[in-house]
Amino acid sequence: MTKDGDKLTPKEIVAALDKYIIGQTKAKKAVAIALRNRYRRTRLPEELKDEVAPKNIIMIGPTGVGKTEIARRLAKLTNAPFIKVEATKYTEVGYVGRDVESMIRDLMSVAISLVRQEFYATVHEEATRRAEEALLDLLLPGIKKPPRPLIPLPQQPPPSEPPPSEEPVSSATREKFREKLRNGELDDKLVEINVTRSSTPQIEVFSGGMSLEELDINIGGSLSNIFGGRKKKKNVTVKQAKELLYNEERDKLIDMDRVSEIAKERVEEMGIVFIDEIDKVASTGAKVGPDVSREGVQRDILPIVEGSKVNTKYGMIDTSHILFVAAGAFHMSKPSDLIPELQGRFPLRVELAALTKDDFVKILTQPENALIKQYIELLKTENVEVVFEEEAIGRIAEIATSVNSTTENIGARRLHTIMEHLLEDVSFNAPELKGQTIRITPAYVDEKLKTIMEDRDVTRFIL
Repeated sequence: MTKDGDKLTPKEIVAALDKYIIGQTKAKKAVAIALRNRYRRTRLPEELKDEVAPKNIIMIGPTGVGKTEIARRLAKLTNAPFIKVEATKYTEVGYVGRDVESMIRDLMSVAISLVRQEFYATVHEEATRRAEEALLDLLLPGIKKPPRPLIPLPQQPPPSEPPPSEEPVSSATREKFREKLRNGELDDKLVEINVTRSSTPQIEVFSGGMSLEELDINIGGSLSNIFGGRKKKKNVTVKQAKELLYNEERDKLIDMDRVSEIAKERVEEMGIVFIDEIDKVASTGAKVGPDVSREGVQRDILPIVEGSKVNTKYGMIDTSHILFVAAGAFHMSKPSDLIPELQGRFPLRVELAALTKDDFVKILTQPENALIKQYIELLKTENVEVVFEEEAIGRIAEIATSVNSTTENIGARRLHTIMEHLLEDVSFNAPELKGQTIRITPAYVDEKLKTIMEDRDVTRFIL
């Protein structure tokens, strides 16, 4: 893809997802349209832009059908700040656990990292040059780099001739060392450098009451003034020094205030939060004691999804135009068990279908990260050739479908356990099988998995 992730057309987004996720066309179309709408909104007149709210999506379907995989692939596909969180790790305010507002702080941290990397790319050459000069100063302490020619100021006499010195010799020596440095001839030489100690000490505070997690935001700056920024001497190789000095020079060259401004704007305009396991915070009816991890969490999530201001160390973030995509299996509860206000904030509902035998065959063979391709390449590293017959792949898919129907349906994850058990002996003995070709036939599949298929009790534990 040559286009930026946020400018891909819906068809291009679906095509990119098709490379890794089999089926689930409705879900792919829904997220593709939602992503494209973020781009369309940026092109609207200013007065209309604020009125267009994101159409949040809730994906419903059994485990292992591709909900989380869609989120993972979207994160790689788009340039927008993206974060995936589990609803189960949050608790109602006042209890030990993570405050739901921390998901926005985490999203802001992701955006800062993205923008910083973009800035780094623009200063790479200058940072490399400065790091090289600093390293040459360390390697040649008595030989200074040649001074830059003086430019006479207006209405001033030109500078007098500099006194004769050994500068040409010094410069020649410096250039020889520069060449050796670039060729890696000095990589193992030890040098002593001053490195900056890690700046702000990280303090993790659990939320509760007045959101004590914000202590990290409020006192982080003063702590860095007290503890951060101090230098310490360290003996390292030239190769390590090159990297340390480069990182230090690179950080000096970028304007972090500008980075945080751009990151804040991207989060508010293009940010995406994927909330997994949303069904685990749905109330199932029977309540014993306070419903800490369920309805309370929903009520805390609600204002963030509706649009509110969240305080972060980089300033206030408005969540009104952040896109929220939620997902859950809903096998113990129903979407209607969520509080009505939260349901209303997810207007688009997409149901993902359970996987069939044909889907399993495609999952095993078609995606760019197909399981069979992975195992073939893994065993190639031991010089063992593994060949899967077409009928054997069909048999593996058939067994996966059968086990999913008779035990817990865990979708495509079943293929991982089946494949691991099928190739257990080959993987174990691979070092002794160098140069051999192992053919996986339907008979081989039946032989390896027969006992498990026959004994239902064993199946529950192994598959």
